Amino acid sequence: MELYHGSNVTVTVPRVLTHGHYKDFGYGFYCTNLEKQAQRWALTKRKNHVVNVYEYNEYAELKILSFEKMSEEWLDFVIACRRGEEHSWDIVEGPMADDTIWDYIEDFVRGEISREAFWVLVKFKYPTHQIVFCTEKALDAVHFKRSYSV
Repeated sequence: MELYHGSNVTVTVPRVLTHGHYKDFGYGFYCTNLEKQAQRWALTKRKNHVVNVYEYNEYAELKILSFEKMSEEWLDFVIACRRGEEHSWDIVEGPMADDTIWDYIEDFVRGEISREAFWVLVKFKYPTHQIVFCTEKALDAVHFKRSYSV
């Protein structure tokens, strides 16, 4: 499977990042199978807009959590990860909580909207995808192919 990573630099050797702000699926190296999404990620960088392309071959021994779509389980997992709770998965894959969706999640967490209202609000969002490699063992399945400027 071909994966993409938007950045401001060429990343030939991906690393599991374990610092900074908490993200949807916790710390790790984030990619997507949607090239246009990686281009959008790259364009958020101040200088140099680079899309890195990787080949990913799934290893059977990896612990993988996959969310096919936004679900109750996905929502609870994203909330836990964004709060800094750790998990033991090698790879987590599923939809992305972009800024708008994250605003709705925060409204839900604060009790300003119900779960039902959350699902109504996110119903019409365009498809997104992210896959995060959470361990060095998982990154062994990712191989750099090329990069290009956006």
